[in-house]
Amino acid sequence: MKIFISADIEGVTGITDWNEATLADPSYEEFRERMTAEVVAACDGALAAGATELLVKDAHWTGRNLLAERLPREARLLRGWSGHPYSMVQGLDGSFRAALFVGWHSAGGRGGNPLAHTLSSSRLRGIMVNGEWASEFLLHAYAAALEGVPVAFVSGDEELCAEVHTFDPDIATVAVARGIGAATIARHPAETREAIRNEVQHALARPRLVAPVKLPPRFDVRVVRKDARDAYRASFYPGARLVDATTVGFETTEWFEALRLLQFVTA
Repeated sequence: MKIFISADIEGVTGITDWNEATLADPSYEEFRERMTAEVVAACDGALAAGATELLVKDAHWTGRNLLAERLPREARLLRGWSGHPYSMVQGLDGSFRAALFVGWHSAGGRGGNPLAHTLSSSRLRGIMVNGEWASEFLLHAYAAALEGVPVAFVSGDEELCAEVHTFDPDIATVAVARGIGAATIARHPAETREAIRNEVQHALARPRLVAPVKLPPRFDVRVVRKDARDAYRASFYPGARLVDATTVGFETTEWFEALRLLQFVTA
């Protein structure tokens, strides 16, 4: 059984400030360690459920955060960014039994996490899909669906986990913290790791695994930039249009085309 794991940092236990997610800051090392430990817990749960191969995508910022020596020997680690439209789930294909998202976070345009954003915290106010603020979970659960792969597990802040349950109540989640403005209330890291391991094992050992998400028939995508000049430039992407001074619109029936758009107009 092959399992895909995508790891981010803004949804790991206790992270509260952008400095803690930034490579040059001294506090980053603590949360790099915590990100790695939560991924290891997910790997251990998958292996206990019968996984024989693991592919881990380091999906935070530079894509070079996880400490490879800490991962189990069954894991391969995909580091860096190639520019593929699958982005945070690059490497995922139909040979995987399920995808796990570890350390993810709520969407730009919403609360729930002091670090809430979608794709870029510096360039975007957020991304809307079919009239709703879209999280990175939504964007990449749809990408997994293109390959026929279900998202079986998500860990992150409480608001993200509530979104996941609204989206599909059969997806297992572990809520690690609750955001309150610029503050968080978090579980103990050891408790979180234990919960991640147990929930991943339970999710993958079910007699009937959760199904891939169902894709809508059409996608109305709005990319809301922080800078009107960037929106104007991005509006020249083929098929895109300027909805207002800071919003680029795009409509398609093919989700891969939406992902291709995001690869270019969010840069």
